[in-house]
Amino acid sequence: MVDLQVRCGGLVLANPVMPASGTFAETMAQVIDVDQLGALVTKTITPDLRRGNPQPRVAEATGAMLCSIGIPSKGPEHYVAQVMPFYAARRPPLIASISAGSAEGFATLAARLAAAGVDAIEANLSCPNLEQDGRAFAMVARDTEDVVSCIRRATSLPLWVKLTPNVGDIATIACAAESAGADALVVANALLGMAIDVETFRPKLGNVMGGLTGPAVKPIILRMVYQCARAVALPIVGCGGIATAEDAIEYMLAGATAVQVGTASFLRPTTMIDILDALPGFLQRHGLARAVDLVGALRVAEAPRPEWAMAG
Repeated sequence: MVDLQVRCGGLVLANPVMPASGTFAETMAQVIDVDQLGALVTKTITPDLRRGNPQPRVAEATGAMLCSIGIPSKGPEHYVAQVMPFYAARRPPLIASISAGSAEGFATLAARLAAAGVDAIEANLSCPNLEQDGRAFAMVARDTEDVVSCIRRATSLPLWVKLTPNVGDIATIACAAESAGADALVVANALLGMAIDVETFRPKLGNVMGGLTGPAVKPIILRMVYQCARAVALPIVGCGGIATAEDAIEYMLAGATAVQVGTASFLRPTTMIDILDALPGFLQRHGLARAVDLVGALRVAEAPRPEWAMAG
Protein backbone atom coordinates (compact mmCIF):
# COMPACT_ATOMS: atom_id res chain seq x y z
CA MET A 1 0.00 0.00 0.00
CA VAL A 2 1.45 3.36 -1.06
CA ASP A 3 1.47 6.15 1.51
CA LEU A 4 0.70 9.56 -0.01
CA GLN A 5 0.75 11.49 3.27
CA VAL A 6 3.11 14.45 3.56
CA ARG A 7 3.94 16.96 6.29
CA CYS A 8 3.97 20.49 4.96
CA GLY A 9 4.31 23.75 6.81
CA GLY A 10 2.79 22.71 10.11
CA LEU A 11 0.06 20.54 8.57
CA VAL A 12 -0.27 16.83 7.93
CA LEU A 13 -1.80 16.37 4.49
CA ALA A 14 -3.38 13.15 3.26
CA ASN A 15 -1.60 13.71 -0.05
CA PRO A 16 0.52 16.40 -1.73
CA VAL A 17 -2.07 17.75 -4.21
CA MET A 18 -4.13 20.91 -3.73
CA PRO A 19 -5.55 23.80 -5.78
CA ALA A 20 -3.72 27.06 -6.35
CA SER A 21 -5.40 30.13 -4.95
CA GLY A 22 -7.80 31.78 -7.35
CA THR A 23 -8.49 28.60 -9.32
CA PHE A 24 -10.81 26.84 -6.90
CA ALA A 25 -14.22 27.57 -5.41
CA GLU A 26 -17.10 25.75 -3.76
CA THR A 27 -18.64 24.90 -7.14
CA MET A 28 -15.74 22.49 -7.80
CA ALA A 29 -17.51 20.11 -5.43
CA GLN A 30 -20.08 19.59 -8.20
CA VAL A 31 -17.34 18.21 -10.45
CA ILE A 32 -14.86 16.39 -8.22
CA ASP A 33 -14.71 14.87 -4.75
CA VAL A 34 -12.86 17.69 -3.01
CA ASP A 35 -12.38 15.52 0.09
CA GLN A 36 -9.77 13.57 -1.86
CA LEU A 37 -7.43 16.58 -2.03
CA GLY A 38 -4.56 17.19 0.36
CA ALA A 39 -5.70 20.71 1.26
CA LEU A 40 -8.13 23.38 0.06
CA VAL A 41 -6.71 26.80 -0.81
CA THR A 42 -9.28 29.54 -1.32
CA LYS A 43 -9.18 32.63 -3.50
CA THR A 44 -7.12 35.47 -2.05
CA ILE A 45 -9.07 37.93 0.04
CA THR A 46 -8.13 41.43 1.17
CA PRO A 47 -9.06 43.51 4.23
CA ASP A 48 -11.07 45.90 2.07
CA LEU A 49 -13.63 45.46 -0.69
CA ARG A 50 -12.08 45.25 -4.16
CA ARG A 51 -13.78 45.30 -7.55
CA GLY A 52 -10.72 43.94 -9.36
CA ASN A 53 -9.08 45.07 -12.57
CA PRO A 54 -10.84 46.41 -15.68
CA GLN A 55 -11.97 44.10 -18.49
CA PRO A 56 -10.72 42.21 -20.39
CA ARG A 57 -9.09 40.17 -17.67
CA VAL A 58 -7.96 37.07 -19.54
CA ALA A 59 -6.03 36.51 -22.77
CA GLU A 60 -4.70 33.34 -24.37
CA ALA A 61 -0.99 32.85 -24.98
CA THR A 62 0.99 30.02 -26.55
CA GLY A 63 0.98 27.21 -24.02
CA ALA A 64 -0.17 29.61 -21.33
CA MET A 65 -2.77 32.05 -20.12
CA LEU A 66 -2.46 35.74 -19.29
CA CYS A 67 -4.76 37.00 -16.58
CA SER A 68 -5.19 40.25 -14.72
CA ILE A 69 -8.03 39.66 -12.30
CA GLY A 70 -6.84 42.09 -9.64
CA ILE A 71 -8.13 40.10 -6.65
CA PRO A 72 -11.80 41.09 -6.42
CA SER A 73 -12.65 40.67 -2.74
CA LYS A 74 -15.74 40.94 -0.56
CA GLY A 75 -13.61 41.20 2.56
CA PRO A 76 -13.06 39.05 5.65
CA GLU A 77 -16.57 39.26 7.11
CA HIS A 78 -18.11 37.83 3.96
CA TYR A 79 -15.42 35.15 3.88
CA VAL A 80 -16.11 34.08 7.46
CA ALA A 81 -19.88 34.14 7.14
CA GLN A 82 -20.42 32.88 3.60
CA VAL A 83 -17.33 30.93 2.51
CA MET A 84 -15.93 29.16 5.54
CA PRO A 85 -19.09 27.14 6.40
CA PHE A 86 -18.71 25.16 3.18
CA TYR A 87 -15.11 24.25 4.00
CA ALA A 88 -15.89 23.43 7.62
CA ALA A 89 -17.75 20.37 6.38
CA ARG A 90 -14.85 19.21 4.23
CA ARG A 91 -12.10 16.81 5.30
CA PRO A 92 -8.95 18.58 3.99
CA PRO A 93 -7.49 21.51 5.95
CA LEU A 94 -8.52 25.01 4.87
CA ILE A 95 -5.74 27.37 3.84
CA ALA A 96 -6.82 30.99 3.56
CA SER A 97 -4.93 33.06 1.01
CA ILE A 98 -4.63 36.72 2.02
CA SER A 99 -3.25 39.94 0.57
CA ALA A 100 -3.02 43.50 1.85
CA GLY A 101 -1.39 46.81 1.05
CA SER A 102 0.75 46.90 4.18
CA ALA A 103 2.41 44.61 6.70
CA GLU A 104 -0.11 45.69 9.33
CA GLY A 105 -2.96 44.92 6.96
CA PHE A 106 -1.63 41.41 6.43
CA ALA A 107 -1.28 40.88 10.17
CA THR A 108 -4.77 42.13 11.03
CA LEU A 109 -6.37 39.97 8.36
CA ALA A 110 -4.39 36.89 9.40
CA ALA A 111 -5.45 37.34 13.03
CA ARG A 112 -9.10 37.73 12.02
CA LEU A 113 -9.11 34.53 10.00
CA ALA A 114 -7.17 32.63 12.64
CA ALA A 115 -9.84 33.54 15.17
CA ALA A 116 -12.49 32.31 12.73
CA GLY A 117 -10.89 28.87 12.53
CA VAL A 118 -8.92 28.47 9.31
CA ASP A 119 -6.14 25.86 9.46
CA ALA A 120 -3.35 27.90 7.87
CA ILE A 121 -2.59 31.23 6.25
CA GLU A 122 -1.10 31.61 2.79
CA ALA A 123 0.34 35.13 2.61
CA ASN A 124 0.19 36.21 -1.02
CA LEU A 125 3.12 38.61 -1.21
CA SER A 126 3.38 38.05 -4.91
CA CYS A 127 0.38 39.05 -7.01
CA PRO A 128 1.83 40.64 -10.18
CA ASN A 129 -1.17 42.73 -11.20
CA LEU A 130 -2.25 44.73 -8.17
CA GLU A 131 0.21 47.59 -8.26
CA GLN A 132 1.87 49.64 -10.99
CA ASP A 133 4.27 47.64 -13.18
CA GLY A 134 3.68 44.46 -11.19
CA ARG A 135 5.51 45.44 -8.03
CA ALA A 136 4.96 43.08 -5.09
CA PHE A 137 6.25 42.75 -1.51
CA ALA A 138 8.09 39.54 -2.37
CA MET A 139 10.28 41.32 -4.91
CA VAL A 140 12.43 42.75 -2.09
CA ALA A 141 13.97 40.64 0.68
CA ARG A 142 13.59 43.33 3.34
CA ASP A 143 9.92 43.91 2.50
CA THR A 144 9.31 40.16 2.57
CA GLU A 145 10.94 39.87 5.98
CA ASP A 146 8.96 42.81 7.37
CA VAL A 147 5.59 41.46 6.24
CA VAL A 148 6.25 37.87 7.35
CA SER A 149 7.53 39.04 10.74
CA CYS A 150 4.42 41.14 11.24
CA ILE A 151 2.10 38.24 10.38
CA ARG A 152 4.11 35.89 12.57
CA ARG A 153 3.59 38.15 15.58
CA ALA A 154 -0.14 38.27 14.89
CA THR A 155 -0.84 34.54 14.69
CA SER A 156 0.62 31.17 15.62
CA LEU A 157 -1.17 29.43 12.73
CA PRO A 158 0.95 27.70 10.11
CA LEU A 159 2.15 30.45 7.79
CA TRP A 160 2.80 29.72 4.13
CA VAL A 161 4.38 32.52 2.09
CA LYS A 162 3.70 32.73 -1.63
CA LEU A 163 6.67 34.10 -3.55
CA THR A 164 6.88 35.82 -6.91
CA PRO A 165 9.01 34.56 -9.82
CA ASN A 166 9.56 38.15 -10.96
CA VAL A 167 12.92 38.47 -9.21
CA GLY A 168 16.53 37.88 -10.10
CA ASP A 169 17.43 35.80 -7.05
CA ILE A 170 14.43 34.02 -5.55
CA ALA A 171 16.61 32.08 -3.09
CA THR A 172 17.44 35.33 -1.28
CA ILE A 173 13.73 36.12 -0.92
CA ALA A 174 13.10 32.56 0.31
CA CYS A 175 15.78 32.96 2.98
CA ALA A 176 14.21 36.23 4.12
CA ALA A 177 10.81 34.57 4.53
CA GLU A 178 12.39 31.67 6.42
CA SER A 179 14.26 33.93 8.83
CA ALA A 180 11.08 35.91 9.54
CA GLY A 181 9.12 32.83 10.63
CA ALA A 182 7.46 31.29 7.60
CA ASP A 183 6.48 27.62 7.94
CA ALA A 184 6.42 26.87 4.20
CA LEU A 185 6.97 28.58 0.86
CA VAL A 186 4.71 28.49 -2.17
CA VAL A 187 6.88 28.81 -5.27
CA ALA A 188 5.60 30.64 -7.17
CA ASN A 189 2.94 33.02 -8.42
CA ALA A 190 2.60 34.11 -12.06
CA LEU A 191 5.26 35.63 -14.29
CA LEU A 192 4.54 39.22 -15.28
CA GLY A 193 3.65 39.48 -18.97
CA MET A 194 1.55 41.27 -21.55
CA ALA A 195 0.04 40.84 -25.00
CA ILE A 196 -0.97 43.30 -27.74
CA ASP A 197 -3.72 43.05 -30.37
CA VAL A 198 -1.92 44.00 -33.57
CA GLU A 199 -5.18 44.89 -35.34
CA THR A 200 -6.36 47.40 -32.75
CA PHE A 201 -2.91 48.36 -31.40
CA ARG A 202 -4.37 47.93 -27.92
CA PRO A 203 -3.29 45.68 -25.04
CA LYS A 204 -5.21 42.44 -24.74
CA LEU A 205 -5.63 43.00 -20.98
CA GLY A 206 -7.51 45.91 -19.51
CA ASN A 207 -4.72 46.38 -16.97
CA VAL A 208 -2.08 46.17 -19.78
CA MET A 209 0.04 43.67 -17.84
CA GLY A 210 -0.93 40.50 -16.02
CA GLY A 211 0.22 37.13 -14.81
CA LEU A 212 1.39 34.41 -17.21
CA THR A 213 0.48 30.90 -16.07
CA GLY A 214 0.20 27.43 -17.55
CA PRO A 215 2.54 24.79 -19.02
CA ALA A 216 4.86 27.35 -20.66
CA VAL A 217 6.07 28.65 -17.28
CA LYS A 218 6.82 25.25 -15.72
CA PRO A 219 10.54 25.01 -16.56
CA ILE A 220 11.14 28.42 -15.01
CA ILE A 221 9.21 27.77 -11.79
CA LEU A 222 10.64 24.26 -11.52
CA ARG A 223 14.13 25.77 -11.56
CA MET A 224 13.11 28.21 -8.83
CA VAL A 225 11.75 25.40 -6.65
CA TYR A 226 15.07 23.62 -7.00
CA GLN A 227 16.99 26.77 -6.04
CA CYS A 228 14.77 27.47 -3.03
CA ALA A 229 14.94 23.86 -1.83
CA ARG A 230 18.73 24.12 -1.71
CA ALA A 231 18.62 27.49 0.09
CA VAL A 232 16.12 26.87 2.90
CA ALA A 233 15.04 24.10 5.24
CA LEU A 234 11.34 24.91 4.83
CA PRO A 235 8.86 22.71 2.98
CA ILE A 236 8.11 24.05 -0.49
CA VAL A 237 4.83 23.89 -2.38
CA GLY A 238 5.50 23.90 -6.11
CA CYS A 239 3.08 25.89 -8.24
CA GLY A 240 3.37 26.62 -11.95
CA GLY A 241 2.20 24.79 -15.05
CA ILE A 242 1.28 21.50 -13.39
CA ALA A 243 -1.13 19.57 -15.61
CA THR A 244 -0.13 15.91 -15.21
CA ALA A 245 1.18 13.51 -12.60
CA GLU A 246 4.58 13.71 -14.30
CA ASP A 247 4.59 17.49 -13.79
CA ALA A 248 3.82 17.07 -10.09
CA ILE A 249 6.52 14.41 -9.74
CA GLU A 250 9.09 16.69 -11.38
CA TYR A 251 8.37 19.35 -8.80
CA MET A 252 8.71 16.88 -5.95
CA LEU A 253 11.99 15.53 -7.33
CA ALA A 254 13.25 19.13 -7.45
CA GLY A 255 12.45 19.55 -3.76
CA ALA A 256 8.75 20.36 -3.40
CA THR A 257 6.86 18.58 -0.63
CA ALA A 258 3.48 19.33 -2.20
CA VAL A 259 2.06 20.94 -5.34
CA GLN A 260 -0.71 23.32 -6.32
CA VAL A 261 -2.67 22.98 -9.56
CA GLY A 262 -4.11 26.11 -11.17
CA THR A 263 -4.57 26.84 -14.87
CA ALA A 264 -4.93 23.16 -15.82
CA SER A 265 -8.14 22.93 -13.77
CA PHE A 266 -9.77 25.52 -16.03
CA LEU A 267 -9.12 23.26 -19.02
CA ARG A 268 -9.78 19.94 -17.27
CA PRO A 269 -11.54 20.28 -13.90
CA THR A 270 -10.58 16.73 -12.92
CA THR A 271 -6.83 17.42 -13.23
CA MET A 272 -6.08 17.22 -9.50
CA ILE A 273 -7.94 13.92 -9.12
CA ASP A 274 -6.24 12.55 -12.24
CA ILE A 275 -2.86 13.35 -10.69
CA LEU A 276 -3.81 11.67 -7.43
CA ASP A 277 -5.04 8.57 -9.25
CA ALA A 278 -1.74 8.26 -11.14
CA LEU A 279 0.67 8.79 -8.22
CA PRO A 280 0.37 5.37 -6.52
CA GLY A 281 1.10 3.50 -9.75
CA PHE A 282 4.16 5.62 -10.43
CA LEU A 283 5.52 5.05 -6.93
CA GLN A 284 4.95 1.30 -7.15
CA ARG A 285 6.70 1.09 -10.53
CA HIS A 286 9.75 2.75 -9.02
CA GLY A 287 9.73 0.67 -5.84
CA LEU A 288 8.78 3.59 -3.58
CA ALA A 289 6.42 3.12 -0.64
CA ARG A 290 5.82 6.79 0.20
CA ALA A 291 5.23 10.01 -1.68
CA VAL A 292 7.80 11.75 0.54
CA ASP A 293 10.47 9.50 -0.96
CA LEU A 294 10.20 11.65 -4.10
CA VAL A 295 10.98 14.92 -2.33
CA GLY A 296 14.40 16.18 -3.38
CA ALA A 297 15.30 12.85 -4.97
CA LEU A 298 16.69 14.45 -8.12
CA ARG A 299 19.89 12.70 -9.21
CA VAL A 300 22.48 15.21 -10.36
CA ALA A 301 25.63 13.73 -11.84
CA GLU A 302 28.77 15.70 -11.03
CA ALA A 303 31.31 16.21 -13.78
CA PRO A 304 34.67 14.55 -12.96
CA ARG A 305 36.62 17.68 -13.90
CA PRO A 306 35.68 21.34 -13.18
CA GLU A 307 36.30 22.48 -16.75
CA TRP A 308 33.83 19.88 -18.02
CA ALA A 309 31.17 21.20 -15.64
CA MET A 310 31.88 24.72 -16.86
CA ALA A 311 31.57 23.66 -20.49
CA GLY A 312 28.30 21.87 -19.74
